[in-house]
Amino acid sequence: MIRVTRLNGEQFALNPDLIERVEGHPDTVVFLVDSTRYVVQQSVEDVLTEIREYRAGILATAYEMDRGTYRSSRLEAQADDSTNGSVVPFPAREER
Repeated sequence: MIRVTRLNGEQFALNPDLIERVEGHPDTVVFLVDSTRYVVQQSVEDVLTEIREYRAGILATAYEMDRGTYRSSRLEAQADDSTNGSVVPFPAREER
């Protein structure tokens, strides 16, 4: 989810996978695939940057999970360290 701010100052989270397009005329309008529209304070470039960072974060987390180096704060807080450090239980990988 990305955080955006309405013109009245109210912040909310928006699922970037549901964004169809973002237009700036002069206010920034975010159009969702279901025809919902939100007018936000952020510029078009700021919204696009948030979307890029959100997606890059997903890819980085997936990379860490694949390499076995991912440690969420929730996992670190657990005293039981019997898991392989992954949120999703992956099957054992065969060495080639």
